[in-house]
Amino acid sequence: MKAFTYSASVPVLAECDVLVVGGGSAGCSAAVAAARQGARVVLLERYGFLGGTGAAVLDTFYGFYTPGLVEKKVVGGIPDEVVGGLERRGVLLKRPNTYGAGAGLTYDPETLKVVWDELVSAAGVRVLLHAYFADVIQDGPRVRGAVVGTKRGLRAVAARAVVDASGDADVVARAGGPFEDAGALGIAQSLTTTFKVINVDVARAKSFPKKELWALMEAAASEGYRLPRKEGSAHVTPFQGVMVTNMTRVAGVDATDPDALSRAEMEGRGQALEYLRFLRDKVPGYERAELGGLSVNIGVRETRRIRGEYWITREDVLSARKFPDAVARCGAPIEEHHAGGDTRWEYLPDGETVDIPYRALLPQGLENVVVAGRCLSASHEAHASIRSIGQCLAMGQAAGLAAALAKGGDLRGVDVGELRSRLLEMGALL
Repeated sequence: MKAFTYSASVPVLAECDVLVVGGGSAGCSAAVAAARQGARVVLLERYGFLGGTGAAVLDTFYGFYTPGLVEKKVVGGIPDEVVGGLERRGVLLKRPNTYGAGAGLTYDPETLKVVWDELVSAAGVRVLLHAYFADVIQDGPRVRGAVVGTKRGLRAVAARAVVDASGDADVVARAGGPFEDAGALGIAQSLTTTFKVINVDVARAKSFPKKELWALMEAAASEGYRLPRKEGSAHVTPFQGVMVTNMTRVAGVDATDPDALSRAEMEGRGQALEYLRFLRDKVPGYERAELGGLSVNIGVRETRRIRGEYWITREDVLSARKFPDAVARCGAPIEEHHAGGDTRWEYLPDGETVDIPYRALLPQGLENVVVAGRCLSASHEAHASIRSIGQCLAMGQAAGLAAALAKGGDLRGVDVGELRSRLLEMGALL
């Protein structure tokens, strides 16, 4: 077979069956699923660790369970292995449905990085950390690979099939696939810088009623505290004296705009210190609290969403619609972090779930690209339900498996019945 060449000025770094762009929850899950089918897999990640938002911003997996009176587990397979790796190390706790999105699985983000290291290594994935996706190598509707920024300059990675798990649909956008840009439309959900608080009297902080906390936020805002969000939360962790917050709100940001994203990062850090000042001054249990760390980057909820072979709607979510090509399930409510001080919630019927169809992962106009994670094909409202990490993990294993099964990279030619059967064998819940 003739060796792949791209450009004399851009040497070829790797050739593979499946290239996964983005080493977050969706991308790692996709890489493991594809490699276990015998595919040669390359996983690109811009940071020096895997786990994405789950390791850099958050410490809780949501979306594993339905909220409400009837709790059902809706995610399984590779996600269970991740949870198991955390549990075996004693850094996992299940928190009850205290906020609205259902039970959460809270963990140590630093340990999560190691769990993913072990899973991808055992599967035989070639991992390229500190590797930034720069551009596609394209032949009409087929993406033949990617140009990657590395410490040794630009390099080319050739691939038969590509999983876009970038979160921002970077591959689809660069390849000319259609998408809806929430930031450009001014409808993108707000961004959040999370922060860790140490030296907390956890018992007192935990027992302080949520509504009283929100009332203090309202009052503090009139006293000169700059608190854009008036109903943020703080929760317990596996560690003594440590709480983690989800409080800050940076609204009106197009997170694909380099200048806007840079300003948002700085604004989020400033807000974090102001919320910490409020907690110390006003909230029982935080009198001696100190900043234990900021999220590695600001948490981005929504940017580009692809236009796929199917577009999931608000009505699909709220009616708990089922699809014959379902590859994952979601029971999480529509949780919209808009520009105001509160968060809007809309719930599915108690204990119900909406299916995520395989078609919603296939971008229109591209033959050998499949997406996984929050850049799936869904409306703004539907996306506000399906973007949870539990669903990103589930979509990832489906996308990676499909990419490995795709003959010649033809992702539309994948036998959906076989795909679903193999997902069930892996422990997925469909």
